[in-house]
Amino acid sequence: MASRPTVQPARPLSPHLTIWKWRVHMAVSILHRVTGHALAFGAVLIFAWWLAALASGPAYYRFFLDLLLSPLGVAVGIGLTWSMFQHMGSGIRHFIMDAGEGYDLVTSRRMAQATFGFSLLATAGLWAFILAGGY
Repeated sequence: MASRPTVQPARPLSPHLTIWKWRVHMAVSILHRVTGHALAFGAVLIFAWWLAALASGPAYYRFFLDLLLSPLGVAVGIGLTWSMFQHMGSGIRHFIMDAGEGYDLVTSRRMAQATFGFSLLATAGLWAFILAGGY
């Protein structure tokens, strides 16, 4: 006689999934990791492509520059610039917290919001300078 398999009850979820609410400082912490990966991938890709374009001669280098200065290239540049400033602001926030400061909820929330404000303002300022021909 074949025995029927026993059905195990559903495993409970970890308590933190039911008691924690999504907060801005959690988003900044996650974005710190995401922007770090984006910067590493984007910088390596663009640098390697730039070196390959240089080695391929003037015609291909011109193609590379045209693509880099196209609307798509500028959009990618703006995205990478925002990633850099967001990662930098979040890194400074983590540095402050590593020193033992900013752990109360109000300060943590304000510093997290400040990273978003800083990254958006710094990106807009840098690209306004670049597009105005100030480089």
